[in-house]
Amino acid sequence: MDVTLIVLSAGNSIRFNYPVKKQWIRIKNKPLWQFVADKFNKVYNFKKTIITANEKDVKLYEKISKYQIIKGDKERQLSLKNALEYVNTEYVMVTDVARPCVRDEIILKLINSIKENDCIVPYIKPVDTIVYENKTLNREKAKLIQTPQLSKTSTLKKALNTDKLFTDERGAIEAIGGKIAYIQGSEEAKKITYFKDLNLPCLKPPLKITLTGNGYDTHAFEKSKKMVLGGVEIDVDYGFKAHSDGDVVIHSLIDALLGAAGFGDIGEFFPDSESTYKNISSTLLLKEILNTLTYTGYEIINADITIIAQKPKLSNYKTKIQQNLSTLLGAPINIKATTNEKMGFIGRGEGVAVISTTNLTYKDWYEDYHSRK
Repeated sequence: MDVTLIVLSAGNSIRFNYPVKKQWIRIKNKPLWQFVADKFNKVYNFKKTIITANEKDVKLYEKISKYQIIKGDKERQLSLKNALEYVNTEYVMVTDVARPCVRDEIILKLINSIKENDCIVPYIKPVDTIVYENKTLNREKAKLIQTPQLSKTSTLKKALNTDKLFTDERGAIEAIGGKIAYIQGSEEAKKITYFKDLNLPCLKPPLKITLTGNGYDTHAFEKSKKMVLGGVEIDVDYGFKAHSDGDVVIHSLIDALLGAAGFGDIGEFFPDSESTYKNISSTLLLKEILNTLTYTGYEIINADITIIAQKPKLSNYKTKIQQNLSTLLGAPINIKATTNEKMGFIGRGEGVAVISTTNLTYKDWYEDYHSRK
């Protein structure tokens, strides 16, 4: 059958209460959203795979994924409706990134059981007594619903053509009188809501590897402008010709950090065509990048920076720059300064160039989880 897979991954991960968003924790070397999509595609040859992402993360997902990435929404159902606009197969399977350990046989059983139904749903039976509005319910007739769920695309689109919000596809299809069928789910398909929920068998610790990136930037001098290098003001009567404050050290450092993470370059995050960044402090730009690296699961190991300048003389500033950047990054920073032996535009005293190298690694959520137990 032609089936499209939708992985819903646009949540804010607020209840997870961890510096890394849950969709970005690394399973070996893959973020959780990529791990889930790859896992499903190993089991079945889906016609297309669509992943919803938080608006801020769409471009980051696209940097490292072969799948179609679309902007999600604040509500699960609205994210699903966005994704369904790109679905043209007869059937669609919808799963949540927070439920990563779905067994292979569940995925196949859903596909093999669709028959004349509008929606196929996995469930498990409750083992505890259920009380609703102070009345005991018959737990033998109760079902705890899971994902993924497989639906007829046309029926699901019709069911979601409403302002009423449903917690899953089954509820929406049931509301319009669609035919629902159930299969036995699995205890392994537990949903990750809180950090303590990471005790799942399929979640392997992140690889202990070093990711290296380099950055290069250069700016010409401009009269009567404040000079800032590495977030430190330099006592001269000229600065840098640039859209922002022209802090060439931080610009180079940002490119190195983004390079190590595989996230592109500074211009993609802060284009000089946008007035928002006119004369902005580069320290603010660096803080935004550091926040992005944190919630996407990276830790900074160290950075090495070489400033190439005939002027100004930086011997009295190297330590200040090093201390400032080390504090910002929370990691060891080495600052070197050299001249260009009076060669080229740098040697003529027309500008400064900077080369940066950074090393990152994955945030070890696995170790943090076991240390909390």
